[in-house]
Amino acid sequence: MIRFENVSVTYDGASEPTVRGVDLTIPEGELVLLAGPSGVGKSTLLGTVSGLVPHFTGGTLRGRVTVAGRDTRTHKPRELSDVVGTVGQDPLSHFVTDTVEEELAYGMESLGLAPEVMRRRVEETLDLLGLAALRDRPIATLSGGQQQRVAIGSVLTPHPRVLVLDEPTSALDPAAAEEVLAVLLRLVHDLGTTVLLAEHRLERVLQYADQVALLPSPGTPPLLGTPADMMSVSPVYPPVVALGRLASWSPLPLTVRDARRRATDLRERLAVLTPPGGKPQAAPTTADTRTTPTAPATGTGPASTAGRATTAGPATATASATAARPANATDPATGGNPASTASPAIAADPTTADGSATAAAHPTGTTPVSADAPATPADPATPADPATPADPATPATPATPATPATPATPASEPTRATGVPTTTADTTNAPGPATGVGPASGGTPAAVTATATVTAADPSSGGEAVEPTPSAIVSPSPAPATRPGAAPRWRLFGKLAGGGRDGSRARPPGQPPTPAPADPAPPAAEIRALSVRRGHVQALRRIGLTLVAGETVALMGRNGAGKSTLLSTLVGLVEPSAGTVRVGGVVPHRTSPRDLVRRVGLVPQEPRDLLYADTVAGECAAADRDAQAEPGTCRALVSGLLPGIADDVHPRDLSEGQRLTLALAVVLTARPPLLLLDEPTRGLDYAAKARLVAVLRELAAAGHAIVLATHDVELAAELAHRVVLLAEGEVIADGPTAEVVVSSPSFAPQVTKILAPQEWLTVAQVREALA
Repeated sequence: MIRFENVSVTYDGASEPTVRGVDLTIPEGELVLLAGPSGVGKSTLLGTVSGLVPHFTGGTLRGRVTVAGRDTRTHKPRELSDVVGTVGQDPLSHFVTDTVEEELAYGMESLGLAPEVMRRRVEETLDLLGLAALRDRPIATLSGGQQQRVAIGSVLTPHPRVLVLDEPTSALDPAAAEEVLAVLLRLVHDLGTTVLLAEHRLERVLQYADQVALLPSPGTPPLLGTPADMMSVSPVYPPVVALGRLASWSPLPLTVRDARRRATDLRERLAVLTPPGGKPQAAPTTADTRTTPTAPATGTGPASTAGRATTAGPATATASATAARPANATDPATGGNPASTASPAIAADPTTADGSATAAAHPTGTTPVSADAPATPADPATPADPATPADPATPATPATPATPATPATPASEPTRATGVPTTTADTTNAPGPATGVGPASGGTPAAVTATATVTAADPSSGGEAVEPTPSAIVSPSPAPATRPGAAPRWRLFGKLAGGGRDGSRARPPGQPPTPAPADPAPPAAEIRALSVRRGHVQALRRIGLTLVAGETVALMGRNGAGKSTLLSTLVGLVEPSAGTVRVGGVVPHRTSPRDLVRRVGLVPQEPRDLLYADTVAGECAAADRDAQAEPGTCRALVSGLLPGIADDVHPRDLSEGQRLTLALAVVLTARPPLLLLDEPTRGLDYAAKARLVAVLRELAAAGHAIVLATHDVELAAELAHRVVLLAEGEVIADGPTAEVVVSSPSFAPQVTKILAPQEWLTVAQVREALA
């Protein structure tokens, strides 16, 4: 059906071909997975099938590509549209109509199909993809995952013989991804459709592939073979394969079912071991009145493993304050003395992370600690029991993030927003901390500290090897201090929270605890009984959450559950219909972008929405101006997070992972204590995801509160202290990662499914325990 004959593609201005020497045949009626690291030319190869390369993209195509006998060199994309249906990485770029039903019918109208045929196929596609309830909805009001399903449906209705899909499940929740893949399988098995798709989340697709076309590195000819054969030599592979490599299983398992059948001996070996860090501990906490009050005269340990402290009656006010604030937190009111902690911090081995380094403790509910803090194994026999009062002599409180660099004195409230009216600069001056080094003093911003982060992935960890890359720890900014200046250019997703307390390093073993301060640290954000209605849709219903410094929260749920709406409410883009939202002590939608920019920052699903300059240098200069930060602040962040990127590179020429990192640096220029990321791993391969995990761990260790809206269950298992599940706009689960995902058939990672009922989350945990 598809024939590549010695195909090479060289884009204008490139010194080397993006793909070279492609010579393979894809038979009719097969599902072929195109796999490989980012940047090896997967999207380019897909474009040659549809004719978009070179007719639309430009460049030089050497060799020959034929689809159903048609030469793509002489047939333009419109002349192939009845044979090839294409869905790219960005579904929004496909839409030409306003509503779901119109979009599904548009392709058939272009081909001149009869109205009765169009009506029948539209109904069939609505049912196949679960879109019937959305048929009259404007596409602009749909979630990212819903838009992805509409884009797939729009190319299914003409019944093409070949489907070409680039990252088709990247924006879908696990259940929706299974539905889409089931539809593709039905087309392959029942109708003989040929499907060629590229996907980074191999754990979702690998088991369905008839063959795998592997592009191991840029410029290397692809290899074509069975999934098992290709995974044995692939530089990228899913956790189930990584676990098989670790356990020396042969042949390698491709599905959870195969792995479970072979894992009996491994489960027996792990049964007597404890996941690194023991039972997941709570992240840094703040007082939360929603939790159950403790009994009088209890100890100072947390009464819940859910990552939030309990409240006590008047007789236990001091104990509550101890449980309510991070251990070792430095409080200016007490002269900077760190609060006590009874359980030593557990430092994870930085070289055993699943595809990345662990600069902090393992993320399965434990609290981030300094990478150089003394590591003392936790005693699994004596965990802090939520139901049992802790011994006052041996309080068990969670460790806190490492001490961040001293914050720089802010120059003014910055913002990166579009669509927000420009406001008059506030002329009120407020002095910054005396210890800060900022632009006013002519010093270097103390909030940016370059550190070396090891992100080399072990071959058995489920990712390609990555060179150690320096990254930057950015301390949260203090409370905003306004200064006069020119109004910045507003950018939509760059609103940002001062006020997170810095944490000191974990107490060395044997050091006596010091008295805890009486007042709890303020939370980064508080949400109480929040409801949001968007048109006729009730997006959120009575949400109650508290976010604290140093905590990483994974916000999960099916497409349309309200995850993006909740993030938009936290940055003031959506006004609550009922309830309250406070971020850094202010109400987001009533706070000017200039003030909010230092309190919360959002990296959107599409990082390009935050980028509008023609070069990386232009983006960095604009970020510094918007934040009124010291010139070079953003560039220093980019150099630490994304080394090797030249100033004159256009952001659109960066890979998905590079654009995401650039957008992250733009937002971090203002040092927001609350950082929000919407689907941050979309389009990232395992190596890029490992680098992102390492960066976010450092930020959490520096005191940032981080919220990830994600469908990537492997990311949540690797990084999150806490998981919040949403359904129909309501919170249906909120607790430590291990407790929530282990009990969820939809949101459990592959390792958890294989080793259940034991609470193992990642291959890195298993490797560390067996070592």
